[in-house]
Amino acid sequence: MFVDYAEIEVRAGNGGNGCVSFHREKFVRMGGPDGGDGGRGGDIIFKSDANLTTLLDFRYKKVYRADNGRPGEGNLKTGKSGNPVIIKVPTGTIIKDRKTGDIIADLNQDNIEFIAARGGRGGHGNDHFKSPTKQAPREAEEGKPGQTMELILELKLLADVGLVGLPNAGKSTMLAKYSAAKPRIADYPFTTLKPNLGIVRLREFKSFVMADIPGIIKGASQGKGLGIQFLKHIQRTRVIVYLIDIFTDNIEEILTVLKKELQEFDKSLLDRPSLVVLNKVDLLSEDERNVMSRKAGPDYILFSAVSGHGEKELLSRIEQELDK
Repeated sequence: MFVDYAEIEVRAGNGGNGCVSFHREKFVRMGGPDGGDGGRGGDIIFKSDANLTTLLDFRYKKVYRADNGRPGEGNLKTGKSGNPVIIKVPTGTIIKDRKTGDIIADLNQDNIEFIAARGGRGGHGNDHFKSPTKQAPREAEEGKPGQTMELILELKLLADVGLVGLPNAGKSTMLAKYSAAKPRIADYPFTTLKPNLGIVRLREFKSFVMADIPGIIKGASQGKGLGIQFLKHIQRTRVIVYLIDIFTDNIEEILTVLKKELQEFDKSLLDRPSLVVLNKVDLLSEDERNVMSRKAGPDYILFSAVSGHGEKELLSRIEQELDK
């Protein structure tokens, strides 16, 4: 199951208490204070992992606790520090403070570590409180509490190219043709209920990641259809490909609808490089394709995800935009 949102609570460990102790040794009179410090509490650490693709695990576990530090001991022995908790999340996960909504970390690369909650410092033992006028202190500090945070985890897919279009425009078919991804394909709207990623190989040592974003309809930026649940995944794509069914009555109107929904969700999306692809030209006769080609001009790429018509031009144009 693809899950891209979760709310959790994290609790770092408390520091251990300092120790009140005095040196005791045979034949040694007047042993001084030797109470050790408490150990530090464990941290809560997030680590990005490119092998993970969903936040599903956080549906079942909502609270994460690190170990407390151990108390100090006599003979100046510091208590053992609490073990940290390392939470692995998919690369592309954003961590927000649930109370303020502020972004506190963006794990947009693999193997990034972020300390979300720091463990409390251990308390000082009575050895720290000795002085020329206070040679037998009987005081020690309590350990400091660890941080507690309420967090929102939000996954935004990392892809070079994002496919955007109405339901049944052919996005899943296109992704399946050029990558090893196996998205669900059927002849009815909203077949794709989760974003799919696939690696498209151009040549040896040259490839890019393509994302199939579930169908966008008019009003998606206000939550209609699959709504903003998946619009956010377009935010990280470098190139946007608008895929439109060539049999649409008004191609320009559909393109306007798609761009308007992206703009209302995030204005910066319209500044991204983009291509407009008219799909399903395999269903046209050769004469009809020639007429459509002259009518469409250079602003559109005539393409078929089934027959491969226009494949070289499309991949070449995508490569050019990515190289920029």
